[in-house]
Amino acid sequence: MNPYVLTILLSSLGLGTVLTFASSHWLLAWMGLEINTLAIIPIMAQQHHPRAIEATTKYFLTQATAAAMILFASTTNAWLVGEWEIHQLTHPLATTTAMLALALKLGLAPVHFWLPEVLQGLELTAGLILSTWQKLAPFALMIQVAPTINSSLLIAIGLLSTLVGGWGGLNQTQLRKILAYSSIAHLGWMVLILQFAPSLTLLSLSMYIVMTSSTFLALKANNSLTINTLATSWTKSPTLAALTALVLLSLGGLPPLSGFMPKWLILQELTKQELPLPATLAAMTALLSLYFYLRLCYALTLTIYPNTLTATAPWRLNFTMITLPLSIVTILALGLLPLTPAVTTMLAL
Repeated sequence: MNPYVLTILLSSLGLGTVLTFASSHWLLAWMGLEINTLAIIPIMAQQHHPRAIEATTKYFLTQATAAAMILFASTTNAWLVGEWEIHQLTHPLATTTAMLALALKLGLAPVHFWLPEVLQGLELTAGLILSTWQKLAPFALMIQVAPTINSSLLIAIGLLSTLVGGWGGLNQTQLRKILAYSSIAHLGWMVLILQFAPSLTLLSLSMYIVMTSSTFLALKANNSLTINTLATSWTKSPTLAALTALVLLSLGGLPPLSGFMPKWLILQELTKQELPLPATLAAMTALLSLYFYLRLCYALTLTIYPNTLTATAPWRLNFTMITLPLSIVTILALGLLPLTPAVTTMLAL
């Protein structure tokens, strides 16, 4: 893609998200979401592959539907209550419609069906943007709308997402689909705690972005798209393979890695709010997700691929990928757990 065109598209992506962050009026927020959607579509379709075009079309249709629902919810609220402010979304019909629209934008269960299919058709870089940056604007709106939404609805969506995210990833062999289900499960954890501790939701979102970025960049460095190709990683780059396995375990939420921190704090907060049943169910669904992360780790580090590699040894080639971002996010994805006391102090302020 032409660098000038790519610069314009990435700037528009940033503009759309910042516009949604800064807006207090529903129309401005809707406009930011639309700019965001229109900016990422050429980035998704740049491969000119039938799968990429199909994924882009599916993405456009779902995002357009969600945007129309947001517009409908805000107009309904303005008609019934007389307010266009995001914080003044008070009518039950408007709040429920807006919540479902934002769930569709993010890919939360039960409106998650588009996410694995879309992510499977994309190149890893476009998939990384879709899994991280594109979650920010809808989450900003969801955090603002959350106080007026029925807490039972939020808990139900959160638990269903963690269950679907764990269950759906069990039978997959394609890494991008596994990461899509991982995304659904992590977003479920965030929605579960959204009404009780929004700061914890932001912490979980930032940790999720760090760990997912690390995973996508590692897979891009290894050029792996399926579990079978992942099995050749150890031969090509043992250090990167070992670190990727640790990042996957961090995504699963195992101590002493960074991914344990948000899950631990969320379960603690749910227990404080006297919600032991959702906390127990969420912890049990996390085991489902952990199974497929362990499966990936097994393929990555404990299997030796049966065929000898006939290609030129990778260390004899010039490595063109920039490794600094991968190094930074991998360090963050593995080593932030000791900062938990500082994080809890900051959240308490």
